[in-house]
Amino acid sequence: MVEPFIQPAPQPSHPWRGDRVLRAFLAAGLPKEVCDSLAPELEAFGDRMLDLYRSQAEDRLNEPRLVSYDPWGARVDRIEVTDHWKTCERLAAEQGLVATAYERKHGVHSRLHQAALIYLFHPASDIYSCPLAMTDGAAKTLRAHRAQEDAVARLTTRDPSTFWTSGQWMTESTGGSDVGLTTTVARLEAGVWRLQGRKWFTSAAASQMALTLARPDGNPPGGKGLALFFVECRNADGTPNGYRVNRLKDKLGTRKLPTAELDLEGMIATPVAGLTDGIKAIAPMLSVTRTWNALCAVSTMRRGLDLARDFTKKRIAFGSPLSEKPLHLDTLAGVQAEFEGAFQLAFRAARELGREECGEADGALLRVLAPLAKLCTARQAVAGVSELLEAFGGAGYIEDTGLPVLLRDVQVLSIWEGTTNVLALEVWKALQAAGGLGILKPELEADPRFPEAAQALAAARIKLEAWWAEPEESSARGFALTLARCLELVLLTRQAAADRDPRSAAAVARFAEHGVECLRRSATETSRRLALDES
Repeated sequence: MVEPFIQPAPQPSHPWRGDRVLRAFLAAGLPKEVCDSLAPELEAFGDRMLDLYRSQAEDRLNEPRLVSYDPWGARVDRIEVTDHWKTCERLAAEQGLVATAYERKHGVHSRLHQAALIYLFHPASDIYSCPLAMTDGAAKTLRAHRAQEDAVARLTTRDPSTFWTSGQWMTESTGGSDVGLTTTVARLEAGVWRLQGRKWFTSAAASQMALTLARPDGNPPGGKGLALFFVECRNADGTPNGYRVNRLKDKLGTRKLPTAELDLEGMIATPVAGLTDGIKAIAPMLSVTRTWNALCAVSTMRRGLDLARDFTKKRIAFGSPLSEKPLHLDTLAGVQAEFEGAFQLAFRAARELGREECGEADGALLRVLAPLAKLCTARQAVAGVSELLEAFGGAGYIEDTGLPVLLRDVQVLSIWEGTTNVLALEVWKALQAAGGLGILKPELEADPRFPEAAQALAAARIKLEAWWAEPEESSARGFALTLARCLELVLLTRQAAADRDPRSAAAVARFAEHGVECLRRSATETSRRLALDES
């Protein structure tokens, strides 16, 4: 009897030792003493990630569960998360995935230290990175307003027994990104603020606290009339603090992340920063969560590439390994170049976040870079991971290979914390507030040793400046994507010049070949007719 052929499964490389791009970036971007001190920690963390991947595979079929009632009929609205999530929570606290940024052991470089941890952790975490991102954002927001010091201590501790995560309860059915349409009302009753309303999409609904928006009774409509509130989700006896969980969302991806629909029925809340301008009050959170979003995007791309590379060496097709097929290699090379550009922009945003927090920057550049990094890397990740699943053939479509979940989960990154179009408009607004494109001039200077990049950038800059002189909303997305890709190409040239690795230089050439221009003018009326299929 002939034994059936069994295709060997792709195996991950060591998350730290096997990642040339991360190691080269830190070596070039950090002082030597900082880089040397981080290397042992990141290597040991990479060891733990290999174990976490095994735990993730074992937990694949489990999902969070809503327990509405206890055995005696009492309403409890308890959300039970998976065992793997519980492991990730403990590990994240101990490793300081949030705390690292606030301990500032490495000063201005602490956000890059944290970024490296996030990047290594995310693919093995089953999206536990999401509540961590919101926890980090909540800590930054509360600290900015000098509010809830006890909660901040819990959000930033390394002690798993006292560690809290934070939810983010903003979205209502009246509006997603347009939170100014919020209908939740806050009423002062006997000296206590209580919230009434419905939250349609609450991520990390199992967290111990949340930040949420509500309109104090009597305030005007629109964003200015909203206030930012802090809530603890459970009372001292463990019962829900005035809310009801209607159901958990049945989502395309991020299925390990409990996302719920909530009715707030007199929830006790505390204002964070006055009783108006709640959207402005939550602004510190956005630079954090959008940077996490970008880091998770590039981390997922790296995970897919890592497995695809190993599979390429093992899979025999048409008489030889895929690693000897020029067309297959060219496809992977294209994704690698996009990944390296996206990586550079995500970590550039993390670096700027550290500079802003340590007083080396005023935040104006961060308010441009964070949404740019988020919008561009998310789209690169969706396209790149889709291409990588195809590189596995049919195995890329089979759930128990652990591959399809990469695409299902990465799709959320272009939606959460602002869609591409919404963020493109925010970039436009941030640049206007900063006085125009001049704030990005130092960021758009490529290393002169790469003429192909300089040529592509020069042509793109002409179009960017022309658009800025006569902007139009219909092409704001193309403007933002072009700007982001220009930044990625510049950063690639700087990295290649620093590490002098021919692979980095090859990434510059390939990325430049892909092009950086996404900007085109369109006739608004023509677009309307085509989009709405009107005569």
